[in-house]
Amino acid sequence: MRNKGAILTLVIALTLVCLYQLSFTFVAVNIRNQAKEYANDDPVKEEKYLDSLANESVYDILINDFTFREVQEREINFGLDLKGGMNVILEISTIDVIRSLANNSTDTTFNKALALSKEKQRKTNKDFITLFGESFEEVDPGASLSAIFTSQELRDQVKPGTPNDEVLRIIREEAHGAIDNAFNIIRTRIDQFGVTQPNIQYLDTKDRILVDLPGVKNKERVRRLLQGTANLEFWETFQNAELIQNMYQADAMVRDYLAAQKKSKTVNRKEEVVVSEEPAAVKDTSESLSLMDQIKSDTTLGDSIPQSIEETYPLLSILRPMQDPQTRQPFQGAVVGIARMKDTSKINYYLQLAIEKKMFPREVRFMWSALPDLDENKKPTDLYRLYAIKVRSRDGQPPLDGEAIVSASQEFDEASGFAYVLMNMNAEGTKKWAHITKENLKKVICIVMDNKVYSGPTVQTEIAGGSSQITGSFTINDAQDLANLLKSGKLPAPAHIIQENIVGPSLGERAVREGFSSFLIAFIVVLFYMIFYYSRKAGLVADIALLANMFFIAGVLASLGASLTLPGIAGIVLTIGMSVDANVLIYERIREELAAGKGVRMAVSDGYKNAYSAIIDANVTTLITAIILYIFGTGPIKGFATTLWIGICTSLFSAIFITRLIFERLLNKNREITFATNLTRNAFKNVNINFIDRRKIAYVISSAIVLISIGSLIIRGLDAGVDFTGGRNYIIKFDNPVETHQVADLLTNQFGETPKVITFGADDQVRITTRYKIDEDGAELDDEIQQLIYTGLKPILGSDVDYDTFYDKYWQSNQKVGPTIADDIKRQAVVAIFVALIFMFLYIILRFRNWQYGFGAVAALIHDALIVLGIFSLFYGFMPFSLEIDQAFIAAILTVVGYSINDTVVIFDRIRENFTIYPKRERKEIMNLALNSTLSRTFSTSFSTFIVLITIFIFGGEVIRGFVFALLLGIVVGTYSSLFVATPVVYDSIKKSEKRKENKNRT
Repeated sequence: MRNKGAILTLVIALTLVCLYQLSFTFVAVNIRNQAKEYANDDPVKEEKYLDSLANESVYDILINDFTFREVQEREINFGLDLKGGMNVILEISTIDVIRSLANNSTDTTFNKALALSKEKQRKTNKDFITLFGESFEEVDPGASLSAIFTSQELRDQVKPGTPNDEVLRIIREEAHGAIDNAFNIIRTRIDQFGVTQPNIQYLDTKDRILVDLPGVKNKERVRRLLQGTANLEFWETFQNAELIQNMYQADAMVRDYLAAQKKSKTVNRKEEVVVSEEPAAVKDTSESLSLMDQIKSDTTLGDSIPQSIEETYPLLSILRPMQDPQTRQPFQGAVVGIARMKDTSKINYYLQLAIEKKMFPREVRFMWSALPDLDENKKPTDLYRLYAIKVRSRDGQPPLDGEAIVSASQEFDEASGFAYVLMNMNAEGTKKWAHITKENLKKVICIVMDNKVYSGPTVQTEIAGGSSQITGSFTINDAQDLANLLKSGKLPAPAHIIQENIVGPSLGERAVREGFSSFLIAFIVVLFYMIFYYSRKAGLVADIALLANMFFIAGVLASLGASLTLPGIAGIVLTIGMSVDANVLIYERIREELAAGKGVRMAVSDGYKNAYSAIIDANVTTLITAIILYIFGTGPIKGFATTLWIGICTSLFSAIFITRLIFERLLNKNREITFATNLTRNAFKNVNINFIDRRKIAYVISSAIVLISIGSLIIRGLDAGVDFTGGRNYIIKFDNPVETHQVADLLTNQFGETPKVITFGADDQVRITTRYKIDEDGAELDDEIQQLIYTGLKPILGSDVDYDTFYDKYWQSNQKVGPTIADDIKRQAVVAIFVALIFMFLYIILRFRNWQYGFGAVAALIHDALIVLGIFSLFYGFMPFSLEIDQAFIAAILTVVGYSINDTVVIFDRIRENFTIYPKRERKEIMNLALNSTLSRTFSTSFSTFIVLITIFIFGGEVIRGFVFALLLGIVVGTYSSLFVATPVVYDSIKKSEKRKENKNRT
């Protein structure tokens, strides 16, 4: 073995580096164990203990001291599916940036172009600004953009007559600058939030940002933190007494509107209905008020309202007017009503109708409170207040905004028991604030952020010092988050969560337990198999290589700061199978050399040399798959790809170099080495199956299965998950088994549509899928849907389970995929598979210098993919686990492609070698010889990989069961196609090509 010293040095160096990187994980785990012991199962005490060490030196190595925070940043990072936490994809609204640069222009062509661009965006990968340019030209050819983009920011760059292409370039630069600014603001907010090992990065499209927040538990806080633009505004208000009569008139108008709709039996809520220009009269105010007394005035507002009252008072039956129930006099202040969260969307719709019909003054704008009311125990209810904002300026801007704020901090009021935010203003803001407060003595000023009222204090005196407070029922966390939002700055454009995955800590703990138990069982099985099949010494050498491989993977993961996810564990376990394959290729070649009469030392040397080509080809094809998955995947799929490509590299290093060093050591000590046991010595020897002559039978079988698969795909289709359709998934675990139809019926009453409910794992756990309001945005909408699920499931949960208990104990995880990103995922899936097939085809042609080999390999890959797809299509709904098509399934298909080509390439490599050794033999004989001589390797690799995957399938948990099932199918189908499809297709295509040449030569 050449360069043995250099290789040994490299092994030692890599081992030391991995030990150094993994040492941080050992230290972090040890400190957490000490914290648990100190806290004695008190999570608050444990958290305080760890927080106290955050900036303390806990690890001294070499010349460096590391604090606990720095140690945590360097340890192996568990992904959200193992640790629990939140993963979101944010989309910065480019359309809002463009509107801002155009001074919110009302130009018809401009707004039509924006609407058309938004529609086109769902069908293409082009960026929004390019689409806007195309749409603008399409709507009004020859129109000038320079006449529209006249904002202050563009005044020096866009002049009258500036060409459209130049304007688009400037807009793109400004938009990218705004998005970069938004990225930095979001990073600042997350840093202030205090999450350990967050991951924030741009995605392929510049306007999308991936945020991983492991370990976070309060998802509502995170949503507000990420989506809040921090657009702070100070507004004057209407008094409740000024609008109370308008509310009754609006209620009557809405009643007439709904009655007209019902009469015409229309389903389009936005159809124009003729309503009298005069406000509908309230016939008898006293009678109306007495009927209103029948509506509950406590925290059960909106529950069990008689249908007759709801039809008569559609607005005021769900929006309680702010008036004294005894005297009928309106309360003082700017609050005009109070309602439950679930009714706010309907109220907004009714009020918009009333505004359009001029039921209210032109200057009025309604806004909801950001925080709910509290009950007598100071606990949040489900009631929110509606404020009447007064808009005086023609451009709709507030008299004072957040630009005036120079500092913000969280403070605590001992008297009230609530936190508040203290703000200080600059000189100009101080002057404006003094004027506003002077003009509004004894009136309410609303402090608004992102169109939510955070505070509505009554002005008692002029405030001249430039200092102000945002007060309310804030917890310390609420006030801290609000102060952080103000300090980090205003986002230049709204950020919308278009994809969201949340995993609860209990599901994460179970995933860790199941993932690592499946990994351990699979690993032990493979270790014993290698000893059983290749003898004790040779098997132990392979096992040492496997152990070294796992060690190197862990070390590289730690050094790269990559996250270990559940699919990542599956990738590591699959790497075990791939690592075994490299050893199997070497051992099988050594066995052949020994059978040819060579001594052990020569057989080992020639075995390694002759196996290199097949090992490299097989692993490069799988590496191509891993790279494509990494490029096109996100979240857990990227984690799978990461561990896969790391595993391929480390398994090659371990199988080729470490085992060789050990064998050299054993041989130098004259140790006896065998590569088979008495049971396996003659396995697959003298096998002579005529694969080529039997290819037509295989063609018939394959054609029948493929046709059935295609038929099922056309007739039944696939069970597309929310990754491809858009929607929300919620996993809920109950105390006892539940019927899925019961859960679906209960939630249908809440959603107004029937959700899809399936048993997820054990029969006490379900997954709920719904598209309810998936096209709408807003953190409050997610809260509303979760509240609806809780309300719907109360008959099963029991009356003693409150919302907090439901969230902490029963809720396991949820996922949201918006329709825009769902379309992108579908496109990326198709592109990824197409790109993988092209790269495989090109690599095979490059390596074997013959297009027929590439054609045979791709034919086998398409055959495998169609059969796996067909089985998923045929059996979804009948299997006891989910066969949904999602991103993980696409990863599985691509992995199947990589595995199948791996097997095929080994056979092709032996065919190429046989043509060199036996140039005079017929092609059929050479191909059959290659297939038979590699049969032992094919069996060992496929069997060991299958055993690994079946272990994960049984013990790995429900989350990845469908993913692993696709891999299992792929192993079986891929092994079959490498023997009965790929090589026979190469044989037939070469044969036909030669016949064409003969016929051409004859003519």
